[in-house]
Amino acid sequence: MRRVCVTGAFVAVLAGALPAGAAAATPAPGSVVTTGNVLVLLDTGRAAAAAGQTAIAATAARLGARRAGRSVPEIGLITLRPPAGVGAAAFAASLRGLPGVASVELEHRLVPRSLPNDPALTAPDPSSGVVEWELAREGFYNAWNITHGDGALVGVIDTGIDGTHADLASKIADAIDQQDPSDARGTARTDEVGHGTHVSSLACAATNNGIGMAGAGYNCNLLLEKTDFSDSSIDAAIVDAANRHVGALNMSFGPTQCVSQATAAEVRALNYAAARKVVLVAAAADQPCTEQGDPADVLQPAGTGSDITQGIGLDVTAADYAGGRADFAGFGSEISLAAFGSLNPDATSAPPFCPPPKPGLLGAIPPFPTDLDNPVSGGPLCRTTMNGANYAYLQGTSMAAPQVAAAGALMRELNPFATLADVLKTLKLTAQRPAGSGFGGDLGWGILNAGAALEVIRSVDRLPPVSKLRAPRVSHRRNIQLRWSGHDQQWPQLIASGIAKFKVYLRLGRHRSRLLVTTKRHKFTFHGKPGQNYAFYVVAIDKAGNREQKPAVMRTRVVAGAR
Repeated sequence: MRRVCVTGAFVAVLAGALPAGAAAATPAPGSVVTTGNVLVLLDTGRAAAAAGQTAIAATAARLGARRAGRSVPEIGLITLRPPAGVGAAAFAASLRGLPGVASVELEHRLVPRSLPNDPALTAPDPSSGVVEWELAREGFYNAWNITHGDGALVGVIDTGIDGTHADLASKIADAIDQQDPSDARGTARTDEVGHGTHVSSLACAATNNGIGMAGAGYNCNLLLEKTDFSDSSIDAAIVDAANRHVGALNMSFGPTQCVSQATAAEVRALNYAAARKVVLVAAAADQPCTEQGDPADVLQPAGTGSDITQGIGLDVTAADYAGGRADFAGFGSEISLAAFGSLNPDATSAPPFCPPPKPGLLGAIPPFPTDLDNPVSGGPLCRTTMNGANYAYLQGTSMAAPQVAAAGALMRELNPFATLADVLKTLKLTAQRPAGSGFGGDLGWGILNAGAALEVIRSVDRLPPVSKLRAPRVSHRRNIQLRWSGHDQQWPQLIASGIAKFKVYLRLGRHRSRLLVTTKRHKFTFHGKPGQNYAFYVVAIDKAGNREQKPAVMRTRVVAGAR
């Protein structure tokens, strides 16, 4: 077994006050809630507004409508409730066009932005403001307003997982033992080391359950692959996770020294997963060196970090609370981007207060003593409990990587049509860095910004448009009217680019098709010859460059003697 290093590595619009401790009832992301009221905005100008008030009052009295909600005379706003038995949309339509009325709209009800009730998000910490400070600074609050990650699956290759932990038990889709039977320690749902439990919780701890911490991936689930860190164990875990359709795969491990030692089998396994669009994430070295070791340097090979198009995955280094590279973390041309993995090493923390060096991020830990509690491994751990569940503070690139993996899984779930290159490039382009700067050796492309990444990936359009052609089967005239309709395909929560143009094709007999016209219009007149048979089809192309596959052909025969 090879030796590996794993241990370091609202703005809210409130509709009303909520009772203490109560969670807001939040509609599904992307849904729109209406109140049933109608907003009437009067024209500006005193005379026009007065005329509008008179017309609105007379119409409301005649129909039996009444004032509702709040009216704001300073901006000419009147809020009305439709009469009984009349829908808001129909009532609004009856008010439009009245003298002095500028607009009539349905009233919407906004909701508080997604703020889970996990105590670690609000529990005070003298060093960082709150215990779990990193998620807000990495844009996850904004990400959760776009998606809660239902259906997202994060694979974790690590030392196992505490399958009884209150913040993890419900999140384990499966746990697979990839250890050599002769070198095995416990089952996949046990974690004698503690590292796999901590890493898994940072990615997908149960969120908004009021127990302890929030996972970066909110409702994502976990596939745990327990490894003994031998080459064959890791290779088997990578392939198995890809076969089980994980959206992202976290690998917070590497060699003990700053060396490269990837085997040909490991390279093949990683390429196997990348070909299946798995977002591969590896922790950079937990030493300040430029050689990150495998698997990190396979995902982002030496010299490629600055080329945003290069790499089959992401090599993640650790940033500290101040926004710089943590002093223990790897740097250089193999780094893709960073995520928070440390506070100030000289700081202390609560609850409880921990002695320096500052242990870093809060994560789940088994209740029993683990290898990480051992002084030989850097222990004793700084442990704490919340609602009876066990947690500990750890710092390292190992803690940074699973947050990026969670973001990658959310992106794959939100936009399953985006390519792996789309996801990797978006995570790099949206990372937080000084304005105008690009790649830097310390933090790669910058510190993770999950909200910005999700906002961009939802606009990445990889779905082709569709169209439908209408043409006469038989034409008694030489001028054949071709008409067609088309639309860019929609997917929930994604933003379609829209159709850019249509290409109209003609095929005559056995001859190859030829382009008749490229147009944005929806009709075209073709001049045919009597006695001739024609075949037409239209191909739609959207603004993202996606091209419709050749649709059904419409055949038209121009009868002899056509005028």
